[in-house]
Amino acid sequence: MFAPRTTPWPLVALFTAGYLPPYLLPTTVGRIDTSLPLSTTQAGAVGSALLLSSATAGFLLASRVQQLGARTLARFGLALAVLGYGAAACTTAVPAVVAGAVVGGFGSGTASTVAAGRIAAEHQPHRASTAGLLSVSALAGAVYLTIPHFGRSHGLPLAAIALTALAVWPLTGRLPGAAATSAAGPGTSTAPLPHRRSGLALAATVLLWSLAQNSLWGVSSRIGLTQAKLGDTALGAVLAAALCAGLVGVLAAGALGPRLGRAMPIGGGTALIAVCIALTASATAPVTFATGQIAWNTLYPVVLSYLIGLAASLDPRGRWAVLVGSASSLGTAAGPLTGTTLAAHAGYAGMGLVLGAGLLLVAAPMTAVALHTGGRPLLPGAIRRRGGTPAALVAAATGTPSGAVPEVGAVEQPVVEIDVEAPAVAVRGAYDTAGPRQAAAAPGSGTG
Repeated sequence: MFAPRTTPWPLVALFTAGYLPPYLLPTTVGRIDTSLPLSTTQAGAVGSALLLSSATAGFLLASRVQQLGARTLARFGLALAVLGYGAAACTTAVPAVVAGAVVGGFGSGTASTVAAGRIAAEHQPHRASTAGLLSVSALAGAVYLTIPHFGRSHGLPLAAIALTALAVWPLTGRLPGAAATSAAGPGTSTAPLPHRRSGLALAATVLLWSLAQNSLWGVSSRIGLTQAKLGDTALGAVLAAALCAGLVGVLAAGALGPRLGRAMPIGGGTALIAVCIALTASATAPVTFATGQIAWNTLYPVVLSYLIGLAASLDPRGRWAVLVGSASSLGTAAGPLTGTTLAAHAGYAGMGLVLGAGLLLVAAPMTAVALHTGGRPLLPGAIRRRGGTPAALVAAATGTPSGAVPEVGAVEQPVVEIDVEAPAVAVRGAYDTAGPRQAAAAPGSGTG
């Protein structure tokens, strides 16, 4: 019986509510900077505190989703997001804004933790993560195009995040509770993490990967205004076009699915992103800036969707997906500060070269993890079932014990021919030569 191919929309909605704050970080920080008595650095620190709180939730709750129940934990996170962001949106007192952002960030991180863990357990995690990226990209684009018409208040993007969390709340009723999530068996939440080396390598490289992306994202507006000589209206149009390009990238990732594997999209896509970042940071003309921004935002969600899928494949309980997502949040939080520091010391063009070189360096270990954990056929002539999937991979995907499938590169067992018409002593000799399993499987090896 085949698993259903339907998209888990409650998880997609929860994914959207959890990932919306990082997508709105530039406008959130920018409006805090202009509408509250804070410097640019202090406003950036508020945004970093929000994302650090979100990452903390992921690290603390990665192994507790099954124990506490997805429904309970999701509702707890959404409630914190509504209260925290809502309170921060309704006040101009700086301590209250900071406290609300931190509380809301923890709520968003909790929602992201539940979504990532449950998506990793889906039959097709790539489909669900792609749908989530498409949803959050579309919503963020709508917010970017809408809130400029309502003034420059810092509360507008925060209110949008709070309202999104409130709208997602009714859908949590379709998530399993603690009894259902613990039905997998005793001790599942405390089982050791599989693929520890690969998971740690992926988490470390994704942190740096996200750091490079958000270092440029945090100063993109300044590059467009001061270096590429764009006006406010033109800059808004370029950023809106870039967000639309991101939607195209998400759709492309969903259409490709696992056809190209994970190594090629992750490694090749990261290398192309490095080129786009260097091009955008060095742009001195509107056309060059727009080209780099649009190309970069097209590729970014494609690679991100494959990274999410790779993290989900390392642990069916979703713990690596949560930990890698939290590491990405840490990189996102440190990105604006890193970008402004590099730009101050090396200029925008120098910053782009440093970030591009860093991306090329992390592309190699990420690709290696994808190759190591992606699975390969046993031998050039490995038997495949309909659809082209190697038999060894089919067995591994269906829960067959690992001992039933030889390791890649294992020495082939010798084939011993048994003459059916031979006397019993020949059969006995074959048994002694080939071993009990081969003899038992050979035709005519039984008695009589």
